[in-house]
Amino acid sequence: MTTSAPVSLPKRTLGRCGITVPAVGIGCWGIGGPAENLGLPMGWSTGASPETAAAGLETAWQMGARLFDTADVYGHGRSERLLGDLVAQVPREEIVLVSKVGYFAGTAPHGFDPWHMRHQLEQTLDNLRSSYLDVYFLHHSDFGEDDRWLEPAVEAMHSFQREGLIRAVGMRGPHRFARDRLTVAVDQRGDKIARFQAVFDKVRPEVLAVRDHLLSPAARSEGIFAFAKKHRVGVLINKPLAQGLLTGAYDPAAMPLIGAGDHRSRKRWFTPAAVEVITEGLNELRGLVGWRREDLIHIALWACLDRYDQAAVLVGFTTLEQVAMNLSAVGAPPHPEVIDQARTIMGQVQARLDAQGEVFTDETVRERQ
Repeated sequence: MTTSAPVSLPKRTLGRCGITVPAVGIGCWGIGGPAENLGLPMGWSTGASPETAAAGLETAWQMGARLFDTADVYGHGRSERLLGDLVAQVPREEIVLVSKVGYFAGTAPHGFDPWHMRHQLEQTLDNLRSSYLDVYFLHHSDFGEDDRWLEPAVEAMHSFQREGLIRAVGMRGPHRFARDRLTVAVDQRGDKIARFQAVFDKVRPEVLAVRDHLLSPAARSEGIFAFAKKHRVGVLINKPLAQGLLTGAYDPAAMPLIGAGDHRSRKRWFTPAAVEVITEGLNELRGLVGWRREDLIHIALWACLDRYDQAAVLVGFTTLEQVAMNLSAVGAPPHPEVIDQARTIMGQVQARLDAQGEVFTDETVRERQ
């Protein structure tokens, strides 16, 4: 195992489930590599090699990370297996493992068929070399026609919990099922907030997974964290660095080649025109917080952590340097006025991006047909 100096990371307790973790965890989507599911690209074509992934996970552990988030669909088990190699080297009781089920259906009639869920959980535990998960998430909120699979899926999750196979049940915050943007017209889509609340009442989760960062609409962020606090549920915040867009890693004049199986190939924010808008905002933000990449990471992470004291952020990686920089940059919280100013600057950027069109490029094409 590699040796890296530990860094000081604040601790967070994830709501009423009582699981306590360092405030920054490691997202393991990127190390899954390129992948397709449901006919869509859902991976990372620029993902880490197995050697880099192993070194990155070990470095994260050495630096103090204890929360690791993966899913069965991330590289179709590749991410879980790579993480399992780390689990085999560390005390199981000191690492918090999170995984998800639902997007990969295999030969089952639905991803939330209880028999399929149990099979996927057993495979996940085998991949992770563990006898239990700390949090197991329902990865989306599409439970089939007339919610046929909702109650069976909820019962399956609670059965897993009673059997000691999982410690806590998680579900996604408000979002749309991946294929809805291709198959359901914009004016025919339901209210995702109302949908989330209806599913929440059925699932009764202890942890939510919420996408939030400096480019998220402010009203949406404030609403979901207030909801989480009211219901005493913990929150795992996904994409706090907007998948690298908030770190200055993308240059509109030299964009990386995004290959097959990469989810970014569908997203307009990863085009040169959008990155140029984001870069203009980052330059203004640099004038407030500093010009090093670590300064941008620091403000981006704390803009999320400041939302809710029972939330932790998940940062992904594809290089060893990203792991070390992300964890080293956490430091002490900025002054609240600095966070507010950062939100104002990047909120204006988000409004400019939204004015240019939908996030998904194939969704925009469909609307124009």
